[in-house]
Amino acid sequence: MKSKQSSSWSAAKSEELYGFKRWGAGHFAVDSDGFVNVHPLADDRQIRVTDVVDEAVGMGLSAPLVIRFQDLLRHRVIQLNQTFQKAIRDEGYKGEYRGVFPIKVNQLREVVDEIVAAGKEFSYGLEAGSKPELVIALAMHEGANRLIICNGYKDHDYIRLALLGRKLGKKVILVVEQLSELDEIIKLSQETGVKPMIGFRAKLQTRGEGKWATSTGENAKFGLNTAEILFACEKLKAVKFTQCLRLVHFHIGSQVPNIITIKNAVIEATRFYCQLTKMGFPMGYLDVGGGLGIDYDGSRTNFESSMNYSMEEYARDVVFNIKEICKDTGVAEPDIVSESGRAVVAPHSMLVIEVFERISKRESLGQKHQPKVKHKIVTDLEVMLKNKTKLGRLERFHDAIQKKEEAFSLFNLGYLDLENRAAAESIFWQICEEIAKEGTKTGYIPEELHDLEAMLADQYVCNFSVFQSLLDHWALKQLFPIAPLHRLKEKPSVNAILVDITCDSDGKISSFIDLQDVKEYVRLHPLNSKPYYLGIFLTGAYQDIMGDLHNLFGRVDEVHVFLEDDEPNGFYIEETLRGSQIADVIEGVQYQKEDLARRMKVMIDAATRKDQIKPREGVRLLEMFETQMLDKTYLNIDRTPARKKKKT
Repeated sequence: MKSKQSSSWSAAKSEELYGFKRWGAGHFAVDSDGFVNVHPLADDRQIRVTDVVDEAVGMGLSAPLVIRFQDLLRHRVIQLNQTFQKAIRDEGYKGEYRGVFPIKVNQLREVVDEIVAAGKEFSYGLEAGSKPELVIALAMHEGANRLIICNGYKDHDYIRLALLGRKLGKKVILVVEQLSELDEIIKLSQETGVKPMIGFRAKLQTRGEGKWATSTGENAKFGLNTAEILFACEKLKAVKFTQCLRLVHFHIGSQVPNIITIKNAVIEATRFYCQLTKMGFPMGYLDVGGGLGIDYDGSRTNFESSMNYSMEEYARDVVFNIKEICKDTGVAEPDIVSESGRAVVAPHSMLVIEVFERISKRESLGQKHQPKVKHKIVTDLEVMLKNKTKLGRLERFHDAIQKKEEAFSLFNLGYLDLENRAAAESIFWQICEEIAKEGTKTGYIPEELHDLEAMLADQYVCNFSVFQSLLDHWALKQLFPIAPLHRLKEKPSVNAILVDITCDSDGKISSFIDLQDVKEYVRLHPLNSKPYYLGIFLTGAYQDIMGDLHNLFGRVDEVHVFLEDDEPNGFYIEETLRGSQIADVIEGVQYQKEDLARRMKVMIDAATRKDQIKPREGVRLLEMFETQMLDKTYLNIDRTPARKKKKT
């Protein structure tokens, strides 16, 4: 029978608790049955995420699972271009918007394919930051009007590839990051007879904000300072390459949270642009770089995991400030280039993980394993637990910690047996739980008790690797929205952190989005015998390509989903990609499965000759070993036995 408190819970309350309306941008919601739905086009058409998971499982895939909503990806490309076009119309701006997608944000073929197709009507181009990315850009690029922006350090082969694009009639712009690159561009252009399109990346005085602020300003590793720009101009004039300088570029970091920073950078860069135009260079393009953010926590603030502006405000401010400076200096308005990557791809992809185990401090070890002879330390703690009204919360907490530390000391000195230590630990956590419950009723919580809920939080063990699928969370403390995909009509009653299956204490998620702050736990449901799926949202930027092979956990299974009104659940899975097999990842670290199988056969044959194993058993063992190498790297979860709670 459900408690009154549980029965009063609703899907709408879960939607508010996990913040879907705040960070979901109209793409994510909870239906009345308590399931998470995706609205790829931010309209009434929706896809229930667990329906996608169920269909993927029926196709032989399993969590951890990446789901790409391809319509959502196309929608973001169209939305960005139309937003800039509207801002240009509204401001009476005379230039055009010529956006490019930075391939480094997600180099996967299935992602770039969709972006190129969706951007066709807008002449939406590509940006490359390395030779491999330029190879992709040149081959994937379509149409003479789309730009290819070439950033990053460049050797002669990189420059030759760019000049190849120019020979093919493509608008390839080589952005000079260091003065030495300009010498190489001039030299190779003269050798090949190809006139390049050149841009200068300016080192702005304006500093970025957020996690990537240190990559900008005077100490940035990319870009030319003012003196270097003037020197570069002299070089171009000396070799009669004046007509080749077409673009000014700047970049103030990824995920810029504050619109004021963007405004200041645009104003400064536009001044550079206007000055170069007045010096006689044809110019034509102003590249405002990346930085357009994603509101990961939904707070709409200048917090590093948020942004205090919308896409519409970003476009209006860029267009308006460029127009004002050009008008003030009497310079024609340039075509505006932006390299927004995160804002385009982050929302389209999500990671589905399955919780399969619970590790809890709240289990009553002392009650289940009573010592035959209770030590005084145990009876003292029992008295403290029963007489909770006599002392204040903080005093009881201090006393409990003192008794716990005393118990550890007695155990280490040999004066406390294992059963009494277990009882002392259990009662200590029961006292902490009582104090935490009292705190939620009284409102005021002393500073020393703030961490109690985090201390008491259960660990939900999930079948995935943080290092493979959420590297930004581990390396940069990037926050991602996380929520159950189902059971949202039930009240979540467990405070939990998420731990992965790697052999590393850092393999966990213990920071979660909150409207006012960062939470150290997330509210989840108790586990039962059925699969419990969590969604980690907005993971389409960087996470797909930056994954680490810690413990040799490879790429996860993946499905590409499209809307389809004629299908029963409103979607179809257009493509599936199987995750890495064990053989794939071990070959990546210079092992060959055939050699490992041969070595194992030698050992099994030797054991058979010594009669340690029977011949038939040896054949089965070798077969099992070889079969395992063709299996996925993640756990195959057996749901046959009932789940048991793990105790600490």
